[in-house]
Amino acid sequence: MKASLLDLRRRMGDILKAIQRNESVTLLRRGKAIAVIRPGAGQPSAMRVADHEAFGMWKTHSDLLDVEAAMAKLRKGRFNGV
Repeated sequence: MKASLLDLRRRMGDILKAIQRNESVTLLRRGKAIAVIRPGAGQPSAMRVADHEAFGMWKTHSDLLDVEAAMAKLRKGRFNGV
């Protein structure tokens, strides 16, 4: 399906129905294609936090085992204890 930007504004429902029918919609500005809207591949699979590459990257730091002490160290002022 091809639709101008004005069509997109005025007939959004029809364009969304076309996308739901797995049709690609080409958006036109002054007769030239500027974008293509393609239907999604369905629901994206939810990624588990434990599967993220950054998960567990601090597990070898023994100074961070006590969270409260680590936060107090980060939050203390520059001249505390002087």
